[in-house]
Amino acid sequence: MGTMIAIGGGELNKSETLAIDQYIVQSAGKKEPKALFIPTASYEAQGYIEAFQRVYGEQLGCQTDILYLLDGATTPAEMQSKIMSSDLVYVGGGVTKMMLSVWREHGVDQALKEAYEAGVVLSGLSAGAICWFSEAYGSEMNTEDAQEQQERQCLQGLGLIPAAFCPHYNEEEYRSRFDQWMLSGGEPSIGIGLDNHCALVVRGTEFKVIRSAPHAGAYRLYSDDRGLHKQRLDQEQFADIEELLRIG
Repeated sequence: MGTMIAIGGGELNKSETLAIDQYIVQSAGKKEPKALFIPTASYEAQGYIEAFQRVYGEQLGCQTDILYLLDGATTPAEMQSKIMSSDLVYVGGGVTKMMLSVWREHGVDQALKEAYEAGVVLSGLSAGAICWFSEAYGSEMNTEDAQEQQERQCLQGLGLIPAAFCPHYNEEEYRSRFDQWMLSGGEPSIGIGLDNHCALVVRGTEFKVIRSAPHAGAYRLYSDDRGLHKQRLDQEQFADIEELLRIG
């Protein structure tokens, strides 16, 4: 099983997450790891691609490659080969719902699960962090519609981590809506909130928190019949993931 590194937010092109990016590259365990960038969520924005190539290629010494999906030119075999031959995969931020839809259309979700089982390092920021969890709250979720329908709307991720997830947790809009959303589930559940410049690392059955800014936080939330409970996570050394995922 591989390693998953989910980043709450930050600007790659401004080196705001550089310490985390360095950790991602080191986790691959290679001198010049093959780093695959999946920019689907940003509609394959050229500036984002260039930022990845500059940081992961020129600065951090990776052999970079890009997985393009939106033009339809990449065959399923090429997609599978790019993912499985990588040492690390980095998924960029953007529109999560669209990204997951495109992935499922092309079979990328299943290929990434296979890569994780094969030991490939999976990582990403914002939408690229949301995707690894079982369900998530994202900025594109229409909370007014959810209230009108009286049901909890969520984005279904790949489920590598059986928890709900919220990026940019230091931002009031995300934090307050995610907290309310956690309470709307109707049954006990676990949530993870990550501030910008903070990342959750899951390695097999262990987890820890890393940061590129000293005060960036990670939070474990759970809801039960007494309400919402919140705990700041300060595990800088690996701990048993059951401590993260237990309710109570």
